[in-house]
Amino acid sequence: MNRIIGWMLAALTLGNAQARVIEDATMERPEGQRHYLVQQPDSSNGSKRPLVILLHGHGASAAQLMGKTAFGGYRSDAWPMLAQREGIVLMAPQGLVASDGKAAWNDCKADSTTNPASDDTAFISALIDTAIARYNADPGRIYVYGGSNGGTMAYRLGIELGARLAAIAAQSALMPANSLCPAPRHPLPVWISHGTDDKIAPYGGGKLGSWMLKGRGAGLGAEESVAVWRKLAGLPDAADVYRFPHLQPGDDTAATRYTWGQDPAGLQVVFVKVDGGGHVHASKTESLPWLLGKLVGDMNHDLDTEQEVWAFFKDKRAAAHP
Repeated sequence: MNRIIGWMLAALTLGNAQARVIEDATMERPEGQRHYLVQQPDSSNGSKRPLVILLHGHGASAAQLMGKTAFGGYRSDAWPMLAQREGIVLMAPQGLVASDGKAAWNDCKADSTTNPASDDTAFISALIDTAIARYNADPGRIYVYGGSNGGTMAYRLGIELGARLAAIAAQSALMPANSLCPAPRHPLPVWISHGTDDKIAPYGGGKLGSWMLKGRGAGLGAEESVAVWRKLAGLPDAADVYRFPHLQPGDDTAATRYTWGQDPAGLQVVFVKVDGGGHVHASKTESLPWLLGKLVGDMNHDLDTEQEVWAFFKDKRAAAHP
């Protein structure tokens, strides 16, 4: 049973002069009380609305993804602004604190010693039920986006909840090299991005983490992770290739998009390779504080990750809900 514990008005105002409202709520689960944030569109004509679930990385938070708090001095409300504009129900659940004292998700990595023991798949499934019942979410338009540990959790949801999902997206996240989960069996539209200079989730695979993140296990390479979903979908080896125009002279990164599957409403796999990019999303207008940039690596400024992800998501429908 959900219990609403508070309402918080966002301080930002969009161009239509309507302030965003973010609801702070909890849900009772076998592992205890779970926390999540949700933002609804300002108005509805009664039609069902797409749901995007945002999953934070290890040591990050739902509040950061919703632009309510900063991470390392960096704050972004890109997802809430997009959701308001596009009429999306936006949910950001909070992971549980793991053995290292950091909030995390129980993804499929068998060799991670700093994952919580929670059944996060069941938690997210219950959130989807709540979104459908309470927030008029469309059961055929359920999407999941995660970064880092949240991206690996998105992969797990693709394996265990694939039939319920229209698409998933993973940024700076690798499929586990040693997995507790079976190989995915449900073909699913998947969007992936990764930087070639990612020091936390190495592009070529291997041990994950940094001097601040220990016990994170190992991952497959980024291209191997893409291939898992491409082969499952039965898509050909050859991809359509698009190189993003370079927008900022001082940006030492470059982005290329590889697309398998021709139908935007059908089964597609997309990989955005960021040459020189670090363990971070991309933004045309935002920049990382100096110290955070040193920790996570360079941010690409040729695209906006949330815009690219939503362009990929918006026409996709779950197979059971054409």
